[in-house]
Amino acid sequence: MLDFPRWKTWAIWAVVLIGILLSIPSMVPKSQVEKWPAWVPSPRISLGLDLAGGSQLLLEADVADAARQRLQAKEEEVTTELRRGTPRIAIGDVSTSGGRLSFLVRDPTQLDAAVERLRALSQPAGFTGRRDWDVQVEDSTRIVMTPTQQGSDAALKDSMTVARDVVRRRVDPSGTKEVTVVNQGERRILVAVPGVEDPDALKQLIGQTARLEFKLVDLEANPEQVAQGRAPPGSQVLPMADGSGAIAVKRRAMVTGDQLINAQQSFDQDGQAVVSITFNQAGARRFGRVTQENVNKPFAIILDDKVLSAPNINEPILGGQAQISGNFTVETANQLAIALASGKLPVKLDVIEERTVSAELGRDSIEKGTIASIAATLAVIIFMLVTYGRFGVYATIALLVNALLILAGLAVFGAALTLPGIAGFVLTIGAAVDANVLINERIREEQRRGRKLLDALETGYKEASTAIFDANITNTIAAVLMWYFGSGPIRGFAVVLMIGIVTSVFTAVNFTRMLVANWVQAKRPKVLHI
Repeated sequence: MLDFPRWKTWAIWAVVLIGILLSIPSMVPKSQVEKWPAWVPSPRISLGLDLAGGSQLLLEADVADAARQRLQAKEEEVTTELRRGTPRIAIGDVSTSGGRLSFLVRDPTQLDAAVERLRALSQPAGFTGRRDWDVQVEDSTRIVMTPTQQGSDAALKDSMTVARDVVRRRVDPSGTKEVTVVNQGERRILVAVPGVEDPDALKQLIGQTARLEFKLVDLEANPEQVAQGRAPPGSQVLPMADGSGAIAVKRRAMVTGDQLINAQQSFDQDGQAVVSITFNQAGARRFGRVTQENVNKPFAIILDDKVLSAPNINEPILGGQAQISGNFTVETANQLAIALASGKLPVKLDVIEERTVSAELGRDSIEKGTIASIAATLAVIIFMLVTYGRFGVYATIALLVNALLILAGLAVFGAALTLPGIAGFVLTIGAAVDANVLINERIREEQRRGRKLLDALETGYKEASTAIFDANITNTIAAVLMWYFGSGPIRGFAVVLMIGIVTSVFTAVNFTRMLVANWVQAKRPKVLHI
């Protein structure tokens, strides 16, 4: 018990002092913190939607857009399969009209082989026994692929799951904010983001599909027909993002945003805001090969079916890096970079309901939560002082330190404090007290057995610490499960609980033991009044 190394004492005090310093910015008005020097660490606790207010959006999937994207993806898959397979099967007159994919097999003798390959591409849709695509032959040479209802439903379900994850990454890239992103029904996603000052920017960020494509410009297209919205077979007409007209591009994409590994806002040689992108190995090879084969030809940079720009390929673009320009501001370029880095939405999402929660609604909750925390703390302090005397004083000091360490932990990790989080805060205070009570009662028990002072202290801390660790391990497991499977307020409660478990064990077992050891070494008491 008395063997408490100096390095350990200094380490514990260092943790305590750092925790106190990191907790101060959260207890000081934000206006004052902003005046501090830049080199001074100033992490602050963010408040959840129920305390700080914010925006709540209800998003609904555009089913028609989902079907169109699925049809385009199937067209690319079919073209690749028939071209790369052995033997190679040539097709033409590809059409996606009427919600189905149809094309001609140029060599009628290859029709059966083409049908067999395409049927192998279809997958079972759930437990219905039906395939996700029906493959039929019309007019002896034309193959028609029609999406089944079961396949469309399964694809929409998968798309909504992916869309939920993409939305979460966009609104909370670090994964530490207390945002709520959950599916509601088959076609809707609920998004709640606390402390949002610009709901319109949030809607723009979430609603942006961020479907990036690089396609070759069709130089053979008739400008008059393009102006009328007509394009040659194998091409399509897309509008310019700046509203300057339209352009015909090849239907097949050179590279897509699915092959990106990074996107960030930067500046070009002229100081204009751009988005710098980096492809993965497969995307870099394909982009390099296509640019090598099409030097001195223009290609279009397309975002959500709008052409941002159509620069000329002056030389092969190798290395897997490129820049996207389009009259961006720094803010819009940054938003696009976030959208691209988080991944594209598999389906377009429309905002069908918007609610703004006023911060005034949370003030009453904050005041009542603060009062409850202070009242609980004071009641516990009085109980510990009356019951355990000097050891109650040490427990009280540990309790206050524990509260400051929790605040520091929330600030450092950027976790948001919600109303359930306040409940978790109060709960951890109680857990810290339980640990001190367990230690003190065990010391009392050892005294009653007739052990000497030092033996009673040593045994009390040793035996009680084992029980404390075991109990808190089970609590940690429960908190981790709530954080992993929960969302919104449940996660907020779990985060506070996990931080509180760590700090309560530290203060109850290590900090109070250090205080007791220092007192025993200094005063050499003969009797423990506990």
